[in-house]
Amino acid sequence: MQIVLYQPEIPPNTGNIARLCAATKTQLHLIEPLGFKIDDKHLKRAGLDYWPHVSVTVHPNWDHFLSTDPKRIVLTSAREGARYCDFQFREDDCIVLGPETTGLPNNMLDRYEHKINIPIWGKVRSLNLSTAAGIMLYEAFRQTDSFGR
Repeated sequence: MQIVLYQPEIPPNTGNIARLCAATKTQLHLIEPLGFKIDDKHLKRAGLDYWPHVSVTVHPNWDHFLSTDPKRIVLTSAREGARYCDFQFREDDCIVLGPETTGLPNNMLDRYEHKINIPIWGKVRSLNLSTAAGIMLYEAFRQTDSFGR
């Protein structure tokens, strides 16, 4: 399993997701442009002292990430796709989350077959990015029985 943040904007969200990735030994990919510098104090504070344990790769753009030959790309959306708990995850999935203010661009959503969402029935646009990442990653681990690998 891998987490991919496409053009993340908010340092504490990325820091929290980095901490999640450190806790689960999950590869983290950051696709530029980033809305912050990688050494941002808020980013580091959210990740605390876990940064040395995060396997993170920063890519200058989406095409560079694709050149790493990801197995299956699973896009996230606040409104489109299968409910995350109904989707059949595989161990080699790359779960892609978009920028906090806009989500993934329509051209990406149109290009890839696999899309998932977390149902929302309250009066909010979306869940916090790091909350959503945790929910989907742990469901993927549960489905693939990949805890502790």
